[in-house]
Amino acid sequence: MRLRDIPITAWIGMLGIALALFCAVFAPLIAPFGETEVVGGVWQEADAQFIFGLDNLGRDILSRLIYGTRTTLFVALAATVISFSLGILLSFVAAVSGGLIDTVFSRFNDLMMSIPTLIFALVVLAVLPQHLIVLILVMAILDSTRVYRLGRAVALDVAVMEFVEAARLRGEGRAWIIFREILPNTLSPLLAEFGLRFAFSILFLSTLSFLGLGIQPPAADWGGMVKDNKDGIIFGISAALVPGTAIAALAVCVNLVVDWLLKRTSSLKGGRGDA
Repeated sequence: MRLRDIPITAWIGMLGIALALFCAVFAPLIAPFGETEVVGGVWQEADAQFIFGLDNLGRDILSRLIYGTRTTLFVALAATVISFSLGILLSFVAAVSGGLIDTVFSRFNDLMMSIPTLIFALVVLAVLPQHLIVLILVMAILDSTRVYRLGRAVALDVAVMEFVEAARLRGEGRAWIIFREILPNTLSPLLAEFGLRFAFSILFLSTLSFLGLGIQPPAADWGGMVKDNKDGIIFGISAALVPGTAIAALAVCVNLVVDWLLKRTSSLKGGRGDA
């Protein structure tokens, strides 16, 4: 793959993701003020010193936006990695094993997917302690059901191919077949799905924070910033629009990159077939 073959939309998406990662890594160095530092009046308008103005407590919106990038990306990425690891492992085991194992795993997954995700998350998070690890695990478990569905579908397509049958005839075990035969040949759709699930995790986390069960104050995250400043919209204050725009922009950037990955492959060639 040559750099000039990458479309401009993918470059825009990668630039947006790179900017978010830069803010997340170097937040303490580039933020003008502290994450919880009160620096002025309530909902002060934007000026030369405060580019995006101040929030409902007089904190700098730009600084909280930068710190919120770190929190939002960390939680969303951690939940996505865990959900993918769990969903792909169980789906590949089900596809390779078949029979009772496949039936039990798949029916349980169908049961979990039949419950509305947001309602289920709200009930669980309301009962369990409001801790970051609990939030990540709840998001990951709920999202793993979607990953399982895709993983099982692509694994079943690859599992019937000749090289997998040859591996079985050689006496290779399930672990070998999963990690050496099926996984490398399903990387393209799985990488694209990873991007989509990551974008969904960002939106889901922002929704939970907006409802008061996500990241807890005074820590900054984009959904919580929208919640804190939503009342200002009534008075024409745009403080809630800045984090809302950041959520939308990052989701669009991730989808632009995913779109490009999906267009690069129209089959399950994965790691062996794509150049």
